[in-house]
Amino acid sequence: MDRVELLKQQAGIEACIYVKNGMKVGLGTGSTVKHTVIELGRKINEEGLEIVGIPTSLATEKLAKKVGIPLIDLAECSHLDVVIDGADEVDGEFNLIKGGGAALVREKIVAQESLSMIVVADERKMVGVLGAFPLPVEITPFAYQSTINQLAKLLDCRVNCRMSGDNPVVTDNGNYIADAHCGPTINQPVYTEAEILKIAGVVQVGLFNNMCDVVVVAKDSGVEVLTNPNGRMV
Repeated sequence: MDRVELLKQQAGIEACIYVKNGMKVGLGTGSTVKHTVIELGRKINEEGLEIVGIPTSLATEKLAKKVGIPLIDLAECSHLDVVIDGADEVDGEFNLIKGGGAALVREKIVAQESLSMIVVADERKMVGVLGAFPLPVEITPFAYQSTINQLAKLLDCRVNCRMSGDNPVVTDNGNYIADAHCGPTINQPVYTEAEILKIAGVVQVGLFNNMCDVVVVAKDSGVEVLTNPNGRMV
C-alpha cells in the first residue's frame, strides 16, 4: 500500500469512532470512505456492532454487502444518524466539492437526511479556496451540450462532459456529469451553487455547503480531527 492509500485508510478507520450501536449510517462513495465501509464490516463481524447502512451508490452497496453490513432503503427511515463520506476538496469554512465518483446526487440526498456529516480525507484535499478540482455537475442527457454551454458561460471557464472511452459517463441515475474547470476561484460557493441550479438541464451540483460537521484528515504526522464551529457536533 502506497503512502497516499495508507493515509486514506487511516482517515477512513478513524471516522468509525462516530458510529455507535443502533445507528442508521449513510455510507458514502469513493476511495477513502471505502476503508470506513470495510472497517464497519469488520466491527459488525468481530465486535458485534449493530447498525444498518444506507449506501450512496451501487458501488458502495456492493462493497457493503460483501463485508456484511445490513442495508435498508432511505424510504424506510425518517432520518439517518450520521453519514460518512469522502470529498474532493474541503475549504476553511467546511464547504466541499464532491462528485469525483459520479455519485453526487445520491450523496447529497443522504447528507441532507442525516443528523450529522463526517468527511474523511487525506491532507491533499484541504484547500483555501474551492475549484482546483474540477467542479462536477450532474446534468440530463437531453440537450446536454446546451447545458454545458450554459455552464461555461456562467462560470467563465472550460466545461466538458466526463467521458469513459468514447461515451459519456452515466451516473447511477442515468444522467451525465459535466466537469467545470474553474480553478481555485469558488470563493462564494453558496452563491455559485444557487446560480448553477438555475440552469435548465442541471440536476444537481457537487458543492456541499453548510453540511459538513467534522473532517477527519490523515496527515503524515497522524490523523487530525477538525470540528466545524458552526456545525451540529460542537
